[in-house]
Amino acid sequence: MEQIKPRGANFEARTVKDIIEPAKSISNKVSVRAALDQMQAQATDSSPVVDQCGELLGILSKNKMNRNVGGFGHDPKTEPVEAYIEKNNAYCFEYQTIAEAQQMMLNAKLGKVFVVTREKLLVGTINIEAIAQEGKKLGSRLNSESLGPPRPASFAVATTARNMRNH
Repeated sequence: MEQIKPRGANFEARTVKDIIEPAKSISNKVSVRAALDQMQAQATDSSPVVDQCGELLGILSKNKMNRNVGGFGHDPKTEPVEAYIEKNNAYCFEYQTIAEAQQMMLNAKLGKVFVVTREKLLVGTINIEAIAQEGKKLGSRLNSESLGPPRPASFAVATTARNMRNH
């Protein structure tokens, strides 16, 4: 996906909090059946999991739960989701800049990440499409302020490569 990075302080200074989308989460205390039902109602294959305080614990995958619970003969109505939470998922903080979140997502090749507070409380999600839209909005606003057209991504790559050779 093309990285949209308009020039100007607005994009660099705006925070993730400005373009966050709400996220529905699942409690870590529910059964696998309840979690699967909730995911089906939300029409999603995965969902963030939080504790009773709202702290992000990880993510649940519908496929992983179906495979492991059914495959081991466990009862999904009584089996807790705790064992199926995938930990170490990427997230960003609500106070980070949009540019920082974009770079992190591009480096990790992720289209969507969770957004948390300093205390790791789930606030919502951010996706690369929202970042691209924000970049386009700011880019056209910046262009109309006669800063000139945005440079193509190839310019940034060529400039970076040239600077690396010169150092």
